[in-house]
Amino acid sequence: MKDGKLNNGLYFWLKWLCIIVLPALSTLIVALSKIWGWADLGNSISLTITAVATFLGTILCISNYNFYKKDSKE
Repeated sequence: MKDGKLNNGLYFWLKWLCIIVLPALSTLIVALSKIWGWADLGNSISLTITAVATFLGTILCISNYNFYKKDSKE
């Protein structure tokens, strides 16, 4: 990660994780925790996953901004 930019492979992997996997996992945990009667635990885990997804989304946005900012100067 140089100049606040992620390499392409890491960027696309994190984007897939952030946009598809983490929200789906959070939904699955909430649904299963209600079925199995673990509502408090499920909510805590879901909130943790949401916090991680938000953090990763922020990193991705900063990386994307820096990428296009540098390209517009060239």
